[in-house]
This record gives sequence, structure tokens and C-alpha cells, in this order.
Amino acid sequence: MKLVPLGDRVVLKQLVAEETTKSGIVLPGQGKEKPQQAEVIAVGPGGVIDGKEVKMQVSVGQQVIYSKYAGTEVKLEEDEYIIVKQSDILAVVE
Repeated sequence: MKLVPLGDRVVLKQLVAEETTKSGIVLPGQGKEKPQQAEVIAVGPGGVIDGKEVKMQVSVGQQVIYSKYAGTEVKLEEDEYIIVKQSDILAVVE
């Protein structure tokens, strides 16, 4: 099975929070709060949403930063995804 988003929705897979620094120092409690950085897994077609033309500005494979309380968490075949509206994506990481 795979997720196919509709309208201006985007399917994200959250990136794993690093619990150690580059020098090897362990950061306790860092894994408790999820990072707002994720990889784009699927993108909806866009189109006319609520009477306005919506052009999708992200593509599959990009890393993005999204709003902290945005989206709906979904578990599909042992993998966890987040479905958000494109307007909940704040930036693309390059």
C-alpha cells in the first residue's frame, strides 16, 4: 500500500532526531520532542482549493521544515507518516 495525497496535501516522513553531537556527546532527553524536519514522500496534485489556484511548490525527496502542531499522523505498514497541507510547510532545507 502507498499513500496518495489529495488536493494541496503533502505526505512527510519525519527525520530521526540525533541524540549525540558530532563530537560524540550524548544529549539526554533530546529524543522526547520530535523534530519538525521531514522528507517529502508524496505530493498532491494541487489545483483549485477553496476557489484559489494552488501550485505545489515542494517535490518528492526534498527535506522540509513544517509547523510544530500541523498535520495528521498516520501509521501504515510499520512506518509512520505525517500528512500536512502545503501551507503548513515553512521552508525547504537545501
